Amino acid sequence: MSQEEANTSLGRKAALSENMLFGMGNPLLDISAVVDKDFLDKFGLKPNDQILAEDKHKALFEELVKRNKVEYHAGGSTQNSVKIAQEDTEETCPKLRNGSLVKSDGGGEFYCWASLEKESSWPLCPWMIQKPHKVATFFGCIGTDHFGEILKKKAEEAHVDAHYYEQNEEPTGTCAACITGDNRSLVANLAAANCYKKEKHLDLDGNWELVEKAKVYYIAGFFLTVSPESILKVAKHASDKNKIFCMNLSAPFISQFFKEPLMKVMPYVDILFGNETEAATFAKELGFETDDIAEIAKKTQNLPKENTKRQRVVVFTQGKDDAVATVGEKVTMFPVVDIDQNDIVDTNGAGDSFVGGFLSALVQERPLDECIRAGHYAANIIIKRVGCTFPEKPDFH
Repeated sequence: MSQEEANTSLGRKAALSENMLFGMGNPLLDISAVVDKDFLDKFGLKPNDQILAEDKHKALFEELVKRNKVEYHAGGSTQNSVKIAQEDTEETCPKLRNGSLVKSDGGGEFYCWASLEKESSWPLCPWMIQKPHKVATFFGCIGTDHFGEILKKKAEEAHVDAHYYEQNEEPTGTCAACITGDNRSLVANLAAANCYKKEKHLDLDGNWELVEKAKVYYIAGFFLTVSPESILKVAKHASDKNKIFCMNLSAPFISQFFKEPLMKVMPYVDILFGNETEAATFAKELGFETDDIAEIAKKTQNLPKENTKRQRVVVFTQGKDDAVATVGEKVTMFPVVDIDQNDIVDTNGAGDSFVGGFLSALVQERPLDECIRAGHYAANIIIKRVGCTFPEKPDFH
């Protein structure tokens, strides 16, 4: 493909406006700090683990803040994804801008002719919405407390238009990342995130207007454990208005223990995400009688669907292996971005960031293959860092 042909195939970004991308889920304040072995021992933590907080961990979060220099980030699966989609940076790819890899399309947009794939072209930072701010909206529940105020500030700094349902019965959900050397022990306390109420937030006229403004919707499967009725209301709206509703299988236990609410939403799902483990569990629960991920993707695509104007797209990631996606009547493999294994720091945010990259391209009306490539690139950046955080200046190469 010549540069001229590649340039033509990319087209222009769709015009963006506030609140075009809508996310709803479990908001958590991520609290990261370097700790010592004594701290881990005090709270019965393993150096490299992921657990839900128990009663013995209640004091952990406040003590972590008091004892150590901490970093705060807006977290939780769906909020991570919309945050990555919206992510704003002051400048991108300075070394490429000064080199021969950057070419103008003649219309003011610069393209990076670097090799994500041979002879492919990329707009600079295509996976991020960047401007305007607040293209991404987020709903979820927090507490009326200090951590809630910090979370609101961090969402604002990420330029996400967060509208939280605030209640005083449970504290703001938190996730402590206790770092020792190269290890990270995660302790999540969902707390207020479990308390979202459709009738007290989603149904309010001002909030529902934000739902109606959106063109693309994304909700992680985790939210099925909190407010399946809220998911259904949003999903039905998207279907009725021929908008795009996306969902994530999120974890094997969702298919295992929340199969009924999951399958009530499935007819409204236009794009379904998941990883290979989640896909295998989903297939087992639905009796697909196959462990071939391409077959699972195709069978999932063919499940009953309300809005027949849109054929369901199924995207399954497989870590370092190719992603699998249904493209029309075919199942296609999409290679990940190469990475030196020594550069991998933390893979916990890989799934959320893949979705974030995908959504940012989707809301700009990019083709499916570019959405997936954007997802792969975003994940490639995130796994080189601790937590689901973004560098100030992404390094395209």
